[in-house]
Amino acid sequence: MKYLEHLNNLIKSELLKAKHPVIFGQNINAGSCLGGLTRGMKVGEGGLIINSTNTENSLVGLGFGLMLGGANAGFFMKQMDFLLLGIDQLVNTYNIIRSIKHNPKEGSFTIMAIVVDSGYEGPQSSLNNFSDFCSIARIPGFAVTNKTDADFIFPKHLMQPGFRILGVSQRLLKTEIIDPGRPIKIYGEGEMFQYSDGEGVTLVSFNFSFPQAHELNAELKRNNINASHFNVNSALRIDWTPIRESVLKTKKIIVVDDSKSAHIPAASLLALLAGEEIEKKIVLRRQK
Repeated sequence: MKYLEHLNNLIKSELLKAKHPVIFGQNINAGSCLGGLTRGMKVGEGGLIINSTNTENSLVGLGFGLMLGGANAGFFMKQMDFLLLGIDQLVNTYNIIRSIKHNPKEGSFTIMAIVVDSGYEGPQSSLNNFSDFCSIARIPGFAVTNKTDADFIFPKHLMQPGFRILGVSQRLLKTEIIDPGRPIKIYGEGEMFQYSDGEGVTLVSFNFSFPQAHELNAELKRNNINASHFNVNSALRIDWTPIRESVLKTKKIIVVDDSKSAHIPAASLLALLAGEEIEKKIVLRRQK
């Protein structure tokens, strides 16, 4: 099954279970349906689907308003970079909401954005670093990279109380979805997944580089090198303790990060490990 098909099935399943969802975005149940991501999407009784115009600042504000009123709102976007047009709401409105200590009616607001990471496709392809975007206002964000994390993150976050952004990869949409099987451990609310445990090397993947790291892990195993593979899904800084403990055992680390930004998400982890005695450190980055 393709990555696109699996995510589409999860979206449809979660929306049918949600109470009074209000889902909006351009052509989400008409025309392209975001390239098929939202095709066939339906909501239960009391729900609403709106094919909206391209007014991102207003739409983000609408989502926050619906959330504060107790509704379950979802804004589905063709390109993450268009969210820059809603930056006033994402920073100022969200900060006001966070200052409210208690709202008994608070519902949910999820923005699902397609990250344009296929290659050079204009300016939008330069904003493929999911963490970069979420860090603008410390917005909780989760990158969806394979079947295992998708099956956990969608039910956990898509229509649950509060606000977050879920990022999906344009590059992976038409590819076969990878099923890495049951993870050794899921950290927090899906901030990080550990897929293998070994003392040969610590392997850490960021952003949407899981497929490359998964393939590298298999190649290492074929060469009798057992790796501890961690995939970082959270866009915000997380507790690096499990990775640090693994590196202290293996004395070797391989970082895979497909972000195009100068400051890659892996930089915080590498800075933390700067004072440790590491025999080998390899950082694999995207070149274009």
